[in-house]
Amino acid sequence: MSDSRAEDRNPMKLIFNYNDVFFSFYYDDLSGCVHRSREYALNYVYSGEMVLDCGGNEKVHVRKGECVFIPRDYRITMYKKTYNGERYCGIFLMFTRAFLRQMYGLLGRGRIHSAGERLGKGVMILPKTLELSSLFASMTPYIDPDVKPKDDFMKLKLQEGLMALLAIDGRFASTLFDFSEPWKIDILDFLEENYASDLSIEEIAHYTGRSLATFKRDFKKVSDLTPEKWLMKKRLEKAYELIKTGRKKVVEVYAEVGFRNPSHFSTAFKKQFGVAPTALMT
Repeated sequence: MSDSRAEDRNPMKLIFNYNDVFFSFYYDDLSGCVHRSREYALNYVYSGEMVLDCGGNEKVHVRKGECVFIPRDYRITMYKKTYNGERYCGIFLMFTRAFLRQMYGLLGRGRIHSAGERLGKGVMILPKTLELSSLFASMTPYIDPDVKPKDDFMKLKLQEGLMALLAIDGRFASTLFDFSEPWKIDILDFLEENYASDLSIEEIAHYTGRSLATFKRDFKKVSDLTPEKWLMKKRLEKAYELIKTGRKKVVEVYAEVGFRNPSHFSTAFKKQFGVAPTALMT
């Protein structure tokens, strides 16, 4: 049996991927990352604490023994921290579209009890059911990085995790097994919300429910600009507004609106508006 393990061995963290089941260990309290899961996921906290910043004032704290459901294409910032003297360790199960389609075929419509109503868009801390407790108890031996599970076993754990979700609420079936095209979201709404994110055009296409070719075709229907030029224009206009109104300094603005370095920002800004960004502050 082949071992599909992928590893991240940053000295401050260890992440092992076994067939879309991730075991992660964090050894400092500074590990925060902007995370938009492409797929539906479960995250179980074995020790420590995970804080999910969902934007605004909404923060969700997930602590030892708790499990949270994360929707597909939902942007959050994750902080994995020490809690009660224990460093963070967690188990993350990712349910890809391919996996869900396969399971839908295996289960058959008759065994899937759908509520018709879909889940909301936010994250959800799950109740402590017997099924979830049994699932993660069976996976804790693999928290040891030197113990490598077989691929087939991890596939069974994904199936068990899915079945545990379906047993909790009929809305999980309505949400997870929705393969219809209408899930595509409005392109400009997505870009207005995420223009500052470090996303490639391929990723933006995916997050709006489209192939790259379909995304480019649909984008032409809503703008005369290319996606790259639309993003550049939006970022510069937002930067102009922030600087002109005195709400932000130039050194604070460039990263906030999505530029990676101040030199590129200044050059693009002057080309767009005919003046350097610092000129607006005089």
